[in-house]
Amino acid sequence: MKIRVGYEMIYDFPQPTPMIMVLGTHFSRASDVVVPDCLTTSPSVRISPYRDVFGNWCSRIVAPAGRMRLSADGVVRDSGQPDVVVPSASQHAVEDLPPDTLIYLLGSRYCETDRMSDVAWHLFERSSPGWPRVQAICDFVHRHIVFGYEHARATMTSLEVYKEGKGVCRDYAHLAITFCRCMNIPARYCTGYLGDIGMEPPYGPMDFAGWFEAYLGGHWYTFDARNNMPRIGRVLIAQGRDAADVPITHTFGPNTLVSFKVWTYEVS
Repeated sequence: MKIRVGYEMIYDFPQPTPMIMVLGTHFSRASDVVVPDCLTTSPSVRISPYRDVFGNWCSRIVAPAGRMRLSADGVVRDSGQPDVVVPSASQHAVEDLPPDTLIYLLGSRYCETDRMSDVAWHLFERSSPGWPRVQAICDFVHRHIVFGYEHARATMTSLEVYKEGKGVCRDYAHLAITFCRCMNIPARYCTGYLGDIGMEPPYGPMDFAGWFEAYLGGHWYTFDARNNMPRIGRVLIAQGRDAADVPITHTFGPNTLVSFKVWTYEVS
């Protein structure tokens, strides 16, 4: 199948303002890109690309004073298959983990492993290691959190999500990531597109999505504590320790987000 993906964000800037953007299909899907979802700006400004420490493609601009439109519209080829499920995937002993996975065992901005370790072991110590343990974590988080855009808060950490029991997709991911790390399973945050392909209506408003990957049996596997079921048409944009590493946009000055639109849907 083919999936159309894109976005439009309109900002007002009172003064020239530097920006960093993590937008566009992840390089791991490069062979699937049919129509590149290249970032365009209006008015036109110089865009400087670079790779961050996690390998994500990022873009830098200086937005002029006034109104600025950021947009992209592309098409990605997809297998049409749901997320892979491997119940037999095993958990590695910490001493056997590859060095590049170890950073995803540590605490980070939104994932306070030091403050959540006792809770995690109390909840999941008796679960079977490996895939069943990660699934038990997703089951708990899925039940524990009430979803609602009105609950979104840029500063909300996994501990706050656990105590308050409400949030948006990134909060589900942060809490599940924290529990995984506390149980010695590397877990990393993912942001990207996830539409309603294969789902029954009614459909919610389209938005960028947050999920996570856990390292089991020598591979990174996709998990989604919010939806808690294999989904079709997931298009990765970026990966990091948590949402602080992969903000869609980061502005270095005052601004107002006037309009925000995201689309992702199957096309013939």
